Amino acid sequence: MLELSLLAVFLPTFFFVSATPGMCMTLSMTMGMTIGVRRTLWMMAGELVGVGLVALLAVVGVAAIMLNYPGIFAVFKVIGGAYLIYIGIQMWQSRGKMAVTEDTTIRASVSRQTLALQGFLTAVANPKGWAFFISLLPPFINPDAPLAPQLSMLILIILLVEFVCLLGYATGGRTMRAFLQKSGNVRLMNRIAGSLMIGVGIWLATG
Repeated sequence: MLELSLLAVFLPTFFFVSATPGMCMTLSMTMGMTIGVRRTLWMMAGELVGVGLVALLAVVGVAAIMLNYPGIFAVFKVIGGAYLIYIGIQMWQSRGKMAVTEDTTIRASVSRQTLALQGFLTAVANPKGWAFFISLLPPFINPDAPLAPQLSMLILIILLVEFVCLLGYATGGRTMRAFLQKSGNVRLMNRIAGSLMIGVGIWLATG
């Protein structure tokens, strides 16, 4: 198990890093704006699986192999980034499955599997996430104690903090959606969300 002194340092450190705007948080806010918080939970589920996987592999050393072969990252980054840009363009044009229609109803035809996969790819294809976990997690691991209990506790904390932050960003997006709908600016809302989605796609593909 983790020592309380290490836990007291790790928890605020990771919360600060997780709460900082990034690709996953921007994606959560965008989806909260366009498809609502409830359906965004499926994207969060995929993202959390991806974050947990990255944290686990970073500690056991697979990350070193990944960083030595950037072509592996390039595949995820290009595919994931291109898809997000495509979705963002459709949203900017008030078209596609994730755009809000002129009658202010949410199009819910995008599947849960697609949302989860989108979150997973965004988390796994983020090289900054790998670099962050490689640098952050090892100092909190006690080499003289069993690895499994320590790693399990750290990943559990990471996922809980990440979920809270994702939920906060999605709720903020929903609040923005309600404000824009009241003023009748549905098209503006789609363009804001689409621009954010395109930005995340570019960030993912070139970051």
